[in-house]
Amino acid sequence: MNVPCRLWSSSQAGFQVRLQTQAVYRGIFDCVAKTYKHEGFRGFFKGMSFPVVSVAISNAVTFGSYTNALDYLTRSGHNNSDQSKQSSLTTVFVAGCFSGIAQLFVSAPIDLVKVRLQNQTKSGGNKYRGPIHCIAVILREDGVKGLFRGIWALALRDVPCLGLYFLPYELICRMLTEKGKQPGNTAVLLAGGVAGVVTWACATPMDVVKARLQMCGGGGRMYSGVLNCITVSVREEGMRVFFKGLLLNSVRAFPVNAVTFLSFEMLLRAMTNLPKD
Repeated sequence: MNVPCRLWSSSQAGFQVRLQTQAVYRGIFDCVAKTYKHEGFRGFFKGMSFPVVSVAISNAVTFGSYTNALDYLTRSGHNNSDQSKQSSLTTVFVAGCFSGIAQLFVSAPIDLVKVRLQNQTKSGGNKYRGPIHCIAVILREDGVKGLFRGIWALALRDVPCLGLYFLPYELICRMLTEKGKQPGNTAVLLAGGVAGVVTWACATPMDVVKARLQMCGGGGRMYSGVLNCITVSVREEGMRVFFKGLLLNSVRAFPVNAVTFLSFEMLLRAMTNLPKD
């Protein structure tokens, strides 16, 4: 179930990147039509292999750091006799923000390579032959720091938005679950899907800026920084530029994040119930 969901998510992400970084597309359907015309069906899955392989690493860091931060904050905020109490929503948000910081140095290079591979078109020529070649070219042209291009925009997107990511999930799970019981699969799926949609609705403006900065040096327009990218983009395309790809983000966010949270909860429960040595 997870693999088809990831394939679909990756193809949609390719459209999202192109809409956000190239002004030649009038909208989603125009992007789909032109991609198919120039690149065929394979163009829908460009840059897919790298995020499919690397998503396990970034998700492990995100969910692992969130769980540990939440556990630490909950224990430090309660007395030993009071540790069964639910974490406050403020604590959930802070733990989510911490996970956003923790995963930055893993997700920044992964996201950069994904964006550059997905943004290649046959008409524009292919600078990169694949993810390994893309990393090698970036290192040769810009050094190690080149792998972290756009990291400040990524931080502005991920740190607050990952705090927001876990907040609606926790809130909806509590609303749909009897006190003292674990949330059922239906509650987890619904809460995870809503959390994904809410988060991407807030993250899309900075996602546009992040994608444009990551394309600097990869055939895209050059910007001197986050503020310069925002200023130039608004001047040339208006405020609507920050909502490019919002519909695609929202459509893919619900099923992808519903499955992500369900997988996380099932794995966590299985590991918790393992027999101790």
